[in-house]
Order: sequence, then structure tokens, then C-alpha cells
Amino acid sequence: MSKEFTVGDRVRVIALPRYVKTAEPMPMLRPPDVIQLGEEGIILDRRPGGYWGVRFSKGAFLMDALYIEAVASASQTGDHTDPPEPLSPT
Repeated sequence: MSKEFTVGDRVRVIALPRYVKTAEPMPMLRPPDVIQLGEEGIILDRRPGGYWGVRFSKGAFLMDALYIEAVASASQTGDHTDPPEPLSPT
């Protein structure tokens, strides 16, 4: 079963494929070292065949759902921290 994401979700690369395909009107195959393991990106759109368009720092690529995972935000993990107390003038 394919993972489901929403447009705008932050995702992290958990494994590198043998090659990556650019998410352009005329896609090109690129070596996998254009993205790094652990690099984070943003979901742009859903593509057929379980692929997702993801914007990384070096461009947009089509990623199979097997190679990415959702990045948990502070609101999803319940990690709510209070802002620091303002310093009182002395």
C-alpha cells in the first residue's frame, strides 16, 4: 500500500533510489546524489504510479512513496513548548 501525503506536507528522504527523475514537463533522469539521505522537501503534487512531486533545495523530483516519509511537526508530535519568559529589566 502506498503512503498518502497532502500537497504542502514536509517529507524526508529515507532511502536513495538508483536514479531520480526531474518533475519537469520533459523529465530527465539524474544521478541520486542530487539529493541527500535525510534531506527534507515539500510535496508539490501526486503523480500516477505511487509517485510524488517533491521540491528539494536542488529542484523538483518525482519520488516513489517508498523513498520518503512525512516529517512530524511540533503540532503532530504534541511537543508544545512555551515561549521563554521575557527578561525583567534590572
